[in-house]
Amino acid sequence: MVHSADISVASSARAHWIDITSEVRREVDQSGICNGMCTVSSLHTTAGITINENADPDVGRDVFWKLSNLVPREDGYHHCEGNSDSHVKASLVGLSVQVPLRDGSLVLGTWQSIYFCEFDGPRNRRICVTVLGE
Repeated sequence: MVHSADISVASSARAHWIDITSEVRREVDQSGICNGMCTVSSLHTTAGITINENADPDVGRDVFWKLSNLVPREDGYHHCEGNSDSHVKASLVGLSVQVPLRDGSLVLGTWQSIYFCEFDGPRNRRICVTVLGE
């Protein structure tokens, strides 16, 4: 069985760390699939998806701070749109994650959540959630 849906996310800053776990769980619930795999994918080249700690908001701040140090906004890029750093950051973070499903629930650790990582906002974005299984 397969269930696929897009969810919308609105970022409010150029760099924005957004917990989308509850939206993904809603799609898993709607799928009716108990055991399988859930793939969460950004449909944009300047935004990523990651799994990380949900207990301390400083983790997200630290990730974005380090990425900004590693990939500065201005650095002699050739791409003419002024968002080359966003493309590089999205490539480093990755555009998708996969999470196992067991008994109708996402299998995440105690401190884990799924995050949308905006690198070129603010924007309205789409994320594809695909649930496969039985």
